[in-house]
Amino acid sequence: MHIAISMGHFKMEMLQFLVVEGVLFCFEGWGSVRLQVIICITDNLKMGRIKMQPGIKAIEEELEENEDTISERDKAVLGCMINSEISAVLAVMRRNVRWGGRYMSGDDQLEHTLIQSLKALRRQIFSWQHSWHTMNPAVYLQPFLDVIQSDETGAQITSVALSSLYKILTLDVLDQNTVNVEDAMHLVVDAVTSCRFEVTDPASEEVVLMKILQVLLACMKSKASVMLSNQHVCTIVNTCFRVVHQAGTKGELLQRMARHTMHELVKCVFSHLPDVTKQETRGLTGEYSFGGKKLENGNGGSELDSVSSSVKFVSNATGGMVPTMDENVGLPGNGKDTVSYDLNLMTEPYGVPCMVQIFQFLCQLLNSVEHMAIAPRANTIDIDEDVPLFALGLINSAIELGGTAIRLHPRLLSLVQDELFRNLMQFGLSTSPLILSMTCSIVLNLYQHLRTELKLQIEAFFSCVILRLAQSRYGASFQQQEVAMEALVDFCRVKSFMVEMYANLDCDITCSNIFENLASLLSKSAFPVNCPLSAMHILALEGLIAVIQGMAERISNTPVSSELAPVNLEEYTPFWMVKCDNYGDPDHWVPFVRRRKYIKKRLMIGADHFNRDPKKGLEFLQGTHLLPAKLDPQSVACFFRYTAGLDKNLVGDFLGNHDEFCVQVLHEFAGTFDFQDMNLDTALRLFLETFRLPGESQKIQRVLEAFSERYYEQSPHILANKDAALLLSYSLIMLNTDQHNVQVKKKMTEEDFIRNNRHINGGNDLPREFLSELYHSIGKNEIRTIPDQSAAFPEMNPSRWIDLMHKSKKSAPFIVSDSKSHLDRDMFAVMSGPTIAAISVVFDHAELEDVSQMCIDGFSAVAKISACHHLEDVLDDLVVSLSKFTTLLNPSSAEEPVLAFGDDAKARMATITVFTIANRYGDFIRAGWRNILDCILKLHKLGLLPARVASDAADDSELLSEPGHGKPLTSSLSNAHMAAVSTPRRSSGLMGRFSQLLSLETEDPRLQPSEQQLAAHQRTLQTIQKCHIDSIFTESKFLQADSLVHLARALIWAAGRPQKGNSSPEDEDTAVFCLELLIAITLNNRDRIVILWQGVYEHIANIVHTAMMPCALVEKAVFGLLRICQRLLPYKENLADDLLRSLQLVLKLDVRVADAYCEQITQEVSRLVKANASHIRSPMGWRTIMSLLSNTARDVEASEVAFDALVFIMSDGINLMPSNFTVCVDAARQFAESRVAHADRSVRALDLMSGSISCLTQWAQEAREAAGEAEAAKTCQDIGEMWLRLVQGLRKVCLDQREDVRNHALLSLQKCLTGVEQVNILHGLWLQCFDMVIFTVLDDLLEISQGHSQKDFRNMEGTLVLALKLLSKVFLQLLPELSQVTTFCKLWLGVLSRMEKYLKVKIKGKKSEKLQELVPELLKNTLIVMKNKGVLVQRTALGGDSLWELTWLHVNNISPSIQSEVFPDQDREQKQVLSGESESGTQETVE
Repeated sequence: MHIAISMGHFKMEMLQFLVVEGVLFCFEGWGSVRLQVIICITDNLKMGRIKMQPGIKAIEEELEENEDTISERDKAVLGCMINSEISAVLAVMRRNVRWGGRYMSGDDQLEHTLIQSLKALRRQIFSWQHSWHTMNPAVYLQPFLDVIQSDETGAQITSVALSSLYKILTLDVLDQNTVNVEDAMHLVVDAVTSCRFEVTDPASEEVVLMKILQVLLACMKSKASVMLSNQHVCTIVNTCFRVVHQAGTKGELLQRMARHTMHELVKCVFSHLPDVTKQETRGLTGEYSFGGKKLENGNGGSELDSVSSSVKFVSNATGGMVPTMDENVGLPGNGKDTVSYDLNLMTEPYGVPCMVQIFQFLCQLLNSVEHMAIAPRANTIDIDEDVPLFALGLINSAIELGGTAIRLHPRLLSLVQDELFRNLMQFGLSTSPLILSMTCSIVLNLYQHLRTELKLQIEAFFSCVILRLAQSRYGASFQQQEVAMEALVDFCRVKSFMVEMYANLDCDITCSNIFENLASLLSKSAFPVNCPLSAMHILALEGLIAVIQGMAERISNTPVSSELAPVNLEEYTPFWMVKCDNYGDPDHWVPFVRRRKYIKKRLMIGADHFNRDPKKGLEFLQGTHLLPAKLDPQSVACFFRYTAGLDKNLVGDFLGNHDEFCVQVLHEFAGTFDFQDMNLDTALRLFLETFRLPGESQKIQRVLEAFSERYYEQSPHILANKDAALLLSYSLIMLNTDQHNVQVKKKMTEEDFIRNNRHINGGNDLPREFLSELYHSIGKNEIRTIPDQSAAFPEMNPSRWIDLMHKSKKSAPFIVSDSKSHLDRDMFAVMSGPTIAAISVVFDHAELEDVSQMCIDGFSAVAKISACHHLEDVLDDLVVSLSKFTTLLNPSSAEEPVLAFGDDAKARMATITVFTIANRYGDFIRAGWRNILDCILKLHKLGLLPARVASDAADDSELLSEPGHGKPLTSSLSNAHMAAVSTPRRSSGLMGRFSQLLSLETEDPRLQPSEQQLAAHQRTLQTIQKCHIDSIFTESKFLQADSLVHLARALIWAAGRPQKGNSSPEDEDTAVFCLELLIAITLNNRDRIVILWQGVYEHIANIVHTAMMPCALVEKAVFGLLRICQRLLPYKENLADDLLRSLQLVLKLDVRVADAYCEQITQEVSRLVKANASHIRSPMGWRTIMSLLSNTARDVEASEVAFDALVFIMSDGINLMPSNFTVCVDAARQFAESRVAHADRSVRALDLMSGSISCLTQWAQEAREAAGEAEAAKTCQDIGEMWLRLVQGLRKVCLDQREDVRNHALLSLQKCLTGVEQVNILHGLWLQCFDMVIFTVLDDLLEISQGHSQKDFRNMEGTLVLALKLLSKVFLQLLPELSQVTTFCKLWLGVLSRMEKYLKVKIKGKKSEKLQELVPELLKNTLIVMKNKGVLVQRTALGGDSLWELTWLHVNNISPSIQSEVFPDQDREQKQVLSGESESGTQETVE
């Protein structure tokens, strides 16, 4: 906007420009009088200050432009410039009648000295030969300064002179190297600050004041400003403040310029502080105090007790003149609350001394504002928020620029710690949002720069200001709550803030739990209770998430150990005042503060016990080693003094008790207070705030005696003895009751109080002023003998502040947090639950996308922290909360759930977040897997999952579906492009209709999807793609063991317990899908199958046991089990038996189920055998495998596959081993007996059996070579047993109805019986073999030939011939060995009896010619061999020769002629004997 202001009638040949923060002043035509003020105001106003428009150049920019060019200007150019300024001043002066005439001096008419000096300067400037830097600046500055200081000049002349001076200062002619620059700068400051001029109208006065401000600011920004003294800087600031004060009654423009200049001055001064390297501690006169005037006993009242009078304000001048600015006005210098310096220090180049003066002035300016409401006559400045805002803004600028350098200067630091912060505590409770906001900004700056020096002050600010204002229950307005919450969020954005609050305050036994309270405040404030989501809720959530994200960022900076060392107290050690050895080393302070926090928590529990029963409470503390086993007064006193939450009534009763131990505790309790240099009433207030003063007089006396003794010990200055302190304390209690008890009608006067306390100080009177001060202090501020126990965040009062300042001197050093997460686990454990709840509620109510995204970011940060700190329960809670927002767990009420999901942005965001957490932090999910699987199952039912969610990562080329029968898990929605959509399995459902809709194959144009539907569909697909659901299972091999087990359990739980009978298609589909996933993670985790196997096996067993009919579930279970065995056998030898034993479940299948899947089962078993034969070593494993194979021997298609597997095992003996020999032989026998295939297969099976004899021979030989004699014998015995099982199996096949099979079996049996010479079969086994195999097969064949039809058993004659030949051959081969056994005779008779039977056998009703020929021949050969071997010989031993006689008894039944043929000699002898016997018999008869 443009404003034109008319002024007086003046003329001027030039234009003068003044640029001040967005305001361009154009002074044009002083003669014709027009002042045009062009004010350019931007749209952004803050704190009443106008922003600079980019097109307008400020003073700083002009200075910068001149900076590099000044050195290039020659002396003539500078001379011309100064000459033009002289002309400007002279021109204005000549327009005035006073300066246009001449002054008479005798006979001469002379010009005024001011004009003469200007003209003299004009004559000199072009004749100077030296550089301007070598000339004394006073020479060309003094004429202008004289004009400024003259009280004869008007405002217009003074204004032009000031403009000229400003221009010279901005030419950069003056710098540190200029001759006499220090004196010149002092002259300028002195002249400008003592400027005098006639006031003709208010407008011209304002112009002069503005130019004064302009020149003073230019002095401070000049390169030569470093030469200014402390006193002159104070004078400049003083002058500017006086202009600010006077501007209150003048135009808005002057007010804004004056305040801007004040801000710039403060910035210039305090920006110099970091460059002050040496602490200026010398020159301080008097003691530096922060309160009122000190009395001899240290009763210096604080600013909250008395009104400061150091800041004085000038009144408006009358008669058109502005009075001289008094140096003692504005800035402190003569008041009782100041720090005064000696003259030498104040005349040195400016530094800390002037900064201390200015800073204290600013603090006391706040004091004056605070007390203006009480005593408005003390100040003429309007009482509104503008004045404190101005003061606070200046302080903020000083702190921003002074920064950390303030801590290097004790006097400045002391001002910040006490006076400034005390005022901030008061202004923090202001009802003005602007003041509160500025106060919080200052505290934030103080925290950033000086927090190591302000530990307890920061605690007090948050306890007494932020935590009170941010909650409506303490009476704060909504605006106050909002500003307090904004400030808190600003603090939370500082990453180290919450950590340092926790480490320094929450972990300090004597401090409050600021972190916990702030975290609780943020979480509660984020909850919208019975109201819509507001900006306050979002703001609180933003702060909460900022804290969480700070923790998440710190995790990236340091490796986090899974478990922190637990804190234990094994015995009591004094801990109340213990400090850490090294507060700068995390290795020291981290375990220290964690221990302190543990103690603090236990103390809170102990306090709760104490409040219920003091005796049991102390016993509890003793049991937890927080108090010694034998109580001592000091430890109990410390417990009462420093433990928060104690019932103050109980504490007071304990301390007032007459028991000796309680009295000792009372005195120790009093000894914990620091009353050094403290008012008696202040000390008494502090003492009585910690407990409730008992009502009995004796207890009161004991309490006050302990207090008085302690007070006199520390502050004995005025008081003569402790009795005086006791009496005065009693008197104060009585006065307090008198003044503040409504029942007391007649109040005690000051004189009464003084009179009542005569002669109590050792017989003398106390100073009247001292007693008067006590009287007024009690009258204004009641001593509360009944402390308020309900106030969680009490107000700060003077006594508490004094106590805080005393404590701050003894407080532990402030711990500065680094960027590592030392304490984040403990902190997060405190706030995780409320944080998740708060984020969840806001997310649920959020309507804006940025708010939802902020919540998602918070969820992600919580997940990261939970995972990295191994807080599984927290992560589970988070997953549960997020799963609810996916809407996948809700009963679907939408007609098209896919479209509804695509249109719900929050549901899609939550879904992506859930699965991102599952993929990224799955190691630490436990119970949360159930919720995740519920979401996956819902997506599966909607047909939204990728086709290979359950694929096995170990074999990407193979789907989980089984060849022929199993069907792969397909998606009803294609991920490749949106339009290509296959029909889901249940096409009749909603998804089926939707898929048909999207297939675009319908002829009805009305069913074409709309653009909105297509867009929602596309969003759904993109969401599912971003979830990477398949990675959860394909990457499960990287999950930690506990998480993996919980994932498997969740899958089993989600599948449901299988039920007998028919289940719904949906339930079966879910169970199949879960089983697929379970099998997938089992295969992916073959190295950790041990932890999964039991659960997987039991689940599959339940399915198998309940399966009554073929179905997809039992199919998936059976083939999944077989596949697991196939894949894992090569890798898990220690689990091989369990894996193979599990296959017995297949044997237990219902007959209908087994028949349905017989061929597929056999194929899988065959693959398993061929791939893993070398890994199957146990007899049980082979028994299971062979049972599965042999069970299919009677199935036409399956038996071929099974027989191929058997051939693979038994052919060449490669895979035969002692552990599987018997079961393989049994399986081969079953295939040999099987008639479902051609006889050739049975013959092949018999060949496998007979061929296995070579393995027995090989194993026997290896045993003899490798093992010792005993072991070899044992091995041979085992081999003999296997051989016996082999021949027994062949015996059974020898009875087959098929002739070729039967005969081949006999030949194979013969081969096995005669081909074991190297095996060394024991005699006993051979005897068993004859009884159980050879004799049995001959008997059975004989029985078959006699008792069965020839149609069933064709050509039995040939079979009997082969059997007899087998008998003869085997017997003769074994004759040498068997003839030695004692039962040989029995064996031999068995052979003879079978031959005799076979000789008599009738086939088709007649005897067999072949047998009639064969039997005698075989018998004859056998007898000959027995004769030759010496087995069958006639012996004459006593008792007769049974073998000989029995042999011939049977032989004669078969063929009587054989004996003579085999033993011709024996036959002749026998005949001779017989003939001799007959002759002797005849002779005897004759006789």
